[in-house]
Amino acid sequence: MSQAQKAFPVSWDQFHRDARALAWRLASSGPFSSIICITRGGLVPAAVVSRELGVRVIETICIASYHDYTNQGELMVLKRIADDVIAKGEKGGKGILVIDDLVDTGKTARIVRDILPDAHFATVYAKPLGRPLVDTFITEVSQDTWIYFPWDMGLAYQAPIADGHKG
Repeated sequence: MSQAQKAFPVSWDQFHRDARALAWRLASSGPFSSIICITRGGLVPAAVVSRELGVRVIETICIASYHDYTNQGELMVLKRIADDVIAKGEKGGKGILVIDDLVDTGKTARIVRDILPDAHFATVYAKPLGRPLVDTFITEVSQDTWIYFPWDMGLAYQAPIADGHKG
């Protein structure tokens, strides 16, 4: 995280509430034949949303972009979507729900949109550059915000903002 970025730590409880809120928003957009989560970040919200919406078929597409957790590098598709899952939806992915934790620059979302242009794309958090690629999200954060997800953190002291610390 660069010095200019704002820190946004998210607890497990908050993330669970936000993922359930995403499910509430998605309930009227279905039904969905399957969920495709973008790993790794999409795994947790996909589990919550699948439970809440009663969707049993969950697939992954594995795309790596943050190779050292702070700098977005070249995108690599490590695992593609299984053909039989794509076939469950209509042409172009209609009826398929794609879930990720965050849309940042939109580069990862663009890869999935190119594969499934008509799928419903949902994220828990969205930044302005990636937001146009998402159909449903819960919270928008500024582009210069770094979200600390609960699976990336342990319990630790946080210095007060007034002390001049950013995280």
